[in-house]
Amino acid sequence: MKELNICIDIDGTITEPFYWLKRVNNHFHTNIQPEDVTVYDIDKIIGIDPIEYYEFYLKYGELLHKEAQVRPGVQEVINQLASKHRIHFVTARDEIMREVTLEWMNHYNIPMDTISFLGSHDKVNKAKDLESDIFIEDRLENALQLSDANLQVLLVDCNYNKGELPNNVVRVENWKEINEWIYYYEGWNKKEMAL
Repeated sequence: MKELNICIDIDGTITEPFYWLKRVNNHFHTNIQPEDVTVYDIDKIIGIDPIEYYEFYLKYGELLHKEAQVRPGVQEVINQLASKHRIHFVTARDEIMREVTLEWMNHYNIPMDTISFLGSHDKVNKAKDLESDIFIEDRLENALQLSDANLQVLLVDCNYNKGELPNNVVRVENWKEINEWIYYYEGWNKKEMAL
């Protein structure tokens, strides 16, 4: 079996997608509920200037990331995948969030081969550098950009990433489904190699 390079986003993909809601609501005196989050950019949901949200994030970002809950099934699936494949985390988080991110990953016993802090949502070049076979993501715009670069994407379903998807982007409901899809992909690769 071919060892795969599996690239994985962090926020909303291995973390619960709405872990930031309580602090945002408290800080901005809003009452946003998960069903209200229909776009990825939080400043648009609140109706504030992106700079204002960035100032909030600079002040509370570490605390937000420390408090994040892990999605069900993440630890079991990634541990299983890591025994056969290379796991690369690729996040839009800034480098200044490295320490809190690594502490969080260690706390939840999430294995990895590498982690990249891009400070940007542009993940295509890093995915290509890592020779990504599968990229697991929750942001629709990222998934489409990766798809345009002919990369295979598993898009974790959320109400902020609805829309039509190209053939090389597969919508998955949870980490159990991600595991099943990768198992299928492994079998497909075995057949391809046998031809």
